[in-house]
Amino acid sequence: MNRLSCLGLAVACVLGLSQTALAQETKVAIGISGWTGFAPLTLAREAGIFKKNGVDVTIRKIPQKDRHLAIASGDIQCAATTVETYIVWNANGVPITQVVQLDKSYGADGMAVRNSIQKIADLKGKTVAASAPGTSPYFVLAWMLKKNGLTLKDVNIVNLEPAAAAQSFVVGQNDAAMTYEPYLSTVRDKPEAGKIIATTLDYPVVMDTFGCTPKLIKENPKAVKAMVESYFQALEMIKADPKKSHEIMGADVKQTGEQFAKSASYLRWQDREANKKFFAGELQAFSKEAAALLLEVGIIRQIPDLNAIMDPSFL
Repeated sequence: MNRLSCLGLAVACVLGLSQTALAQETKVAIGISGWTGFAPLTLAREAGIFKKNGVDVTIRKIPQKDRHLAIASGDIQCAATTVETYIVWNANGVPITQVVQLDKSYGADGMAVRNSIQKIADLKGKTVAASAPGTSPYFVLAWMLKKNGLTLKDVNIVNLEPAAAAQSFVVGQNDAAMTYEPYLSTVRDKPEAGKIIATTLDYPVVMDTFGCTPKLIKENPKAVKAMVESYFQALEMIKADPKKSHEIMGADVKQTGEQFAKSASYLRWQDREANKKFFAGELQAFSKEAAALLLEVGIIRQIPDLNAIMDPSFL
């Protein structure tokens, strides 16, 4: 090997080391909630998958109603939330772009009602606990009411976060509650308090994605790619070692591995192939209908460019 080749090899090694160091120093803060569907992100952190892929991730539990504030302030650069929430945030001047689908709810989100209530239309004039406008439970409530001939004005809404909505319901407060797993199982486990009258099996409108700010995507696309790959690797870990994975994910929301597995049975995490299909048309179709409803109920005043808030290039 001649001197020039040696020099070239040395430079390449130095560049490689510096790029690795840079990747290892990439710090990203992600905002999530205790929703079961987001748990693979927790697994990726706890099992060292993010770190292995060169991203130093901090996960912060932030209520959905406040997550956009953390993005706007720069406290977090990425977030996990429902598809329609990205429409709300972008419409209100908080840009964030979806880069990977995390999960679809198959009964993990639902409406609990007293046993005396026979159908959703019976909720007219009743009190419903649901999180604030701009959140998934509020949106699902609006969607379910609309499909049953009612509007949000036909019910009295008490703003409670999903955990509190479920807990207050089982102790006898309010006529109905909008919540999701793992909190929905609180109602499943206490049938004398009420019943689950509708879930996302009846109304498949809850699907979650992971998104990052356009600034992070532009300035550090490698970090975004690394996080997407880490999510898929977490799914592989769940498949290879479900018991250990469920224990890790369950511990984060104060559940045993068995309890967590039960909660997770009501949703489907989305692998790479499912993602490609989702971003190829399903996401666009749902976003269009969701945006129309958000506009109708006054959550947004204008519909943002829906194509600009999704980027499948990291898949």
